[in-house]
Amino acid sequence: MRNAFYKLEILLITVLFALVLVVPFAVAASKTYTGTVGDAMCGLKHVTTGTAECTHLCVQHGSKYALLVKEKVYTLETKDKAILNQLNDLAGQTVSLKGELKGNTIEVDSVKKK
Repeated sequence: MRNAFYKLEILLITVLFALVLVVPFAVAASKTYTGTVGDAMCGLKHVTTGTAECTHLCVQHGSKYALLVKEKVYTLETKDKAILNQLNDLAGQTVSLKGELKGNTIEVDSVKKK
């Protein structure tokens, strides 16, 4: 009987240890970022007269939306059509968005005008 409890104890310790290692990686680290909606092609240097106009033109030609924060350009990724429509409407404007940063790319969860 004591041997059975010992095995159960080892099993529980192993499961708890595995959970401690896996759970932090499973939970996405979503943060809030504030900046101007632009495009990844031009970044901080727009060729046309305004950020919004240039962003619309560049995105039509295949560029991705970007968040311009001071001297940094973060490419924005989302498959959500509603968020893409919001980014289009908010081009050239300051926004606050929530998402997970992976390298220089933010996986966008939500966006709103600042």
